[in-house]
Amino acid sequence: MKTLAEMAVEVLSTADGRAKCALSQAHAARWVEARKAGAPLPVGTAHPPDHPARPARPELLAPRDVPRRRPGSALGRIALLHAVAHIDLNAVDLHWDIIARFGHIPMPLGFYDDWVKSAAEESRHFNLICDCLEGLGSHYGALPAHAGMWQAASDTAGDLHGRLAVVPMVLEARGLDVTPGMIEIFRAAGLTGAVAALETIYAEEVGHVAYGAKWFNWLCGRDGLDPKAEFHALVRRYFHGRPKPPFNEEKRAEAGLPPDFYWPLAEGIKPPSYAE
Repeated sequence: MKTLAEMAVEVLSTADGRAKCALSQAHAARWVEARKAGAPLPVGTAHPPDHPARPARPELLAPRDVPRRRPGSALGRIALLHAVAHIDLNAVDLHWDIIARFGHIPMPLGFYDDWVKSAAEESRHFNLICDCLEGLGSHYGALPAHAGMWQAASDTAGDLHGRLAVVPMVLEARGLDVTPGMIEIFRAAGLTGAVAALETIYAEEVGHVAYGAKWFNWLCGRDGLDPKAEFHALVRRYFHGRPKPPFNEEKRAEAGLPPDFYWPLAEGIKPPSYAE
């Protein structure tokens, strides 16, 4: 019987995006079925690759070298969708990597339930955006993409607290800030399929950020750490840059991220006064 960690490594070792996501969803279904039957699969331990397998395309470029295109143009909208697809594919790997890489740390089964569910949802998100790209006459891999997407995983490979702080609580939380604006771009263009896909992603991303906040707080409680102080220290250690407003404070709060977690990290920017 394969362990959950072994299944995670299989996903990480699959290069083609569609094939990776199909395997991700199949393994997630196996985990869920076993849990429902009251006979959970063993979590196990594994040796995940330092970097997940990737297709030959897209070409991966340094962030400064990725061409910038105006989202008001047809090509700009394709480029925006392509960037979202790339983020989603990396998210699939990030959620399986947290299972494979940290299986040696004792965690409740609910921890694995949450990240398996997140991986399955990110797999569906990738497919939804790929469908949109293909509907516009393009495909994932047609444009260059950001080469630094795996940097957060590499930086936090030995630190579960750091992984939770940086990936769901900073990077995925940023998605809550920017997705409403993207939805309006595609709504203005009359691209209802892209609007529906992005609305699905927006709704489900709240849960992914919430899982990060929940398990980060749980770990801090187990280890006798102050969550807010630990979050600030870890983000300053591992995150390249700083969180930038505007913040979607309503959705961040819904996900369990209060303003005093992220505003102090936005150095040099005055937070709003809630007393006024």
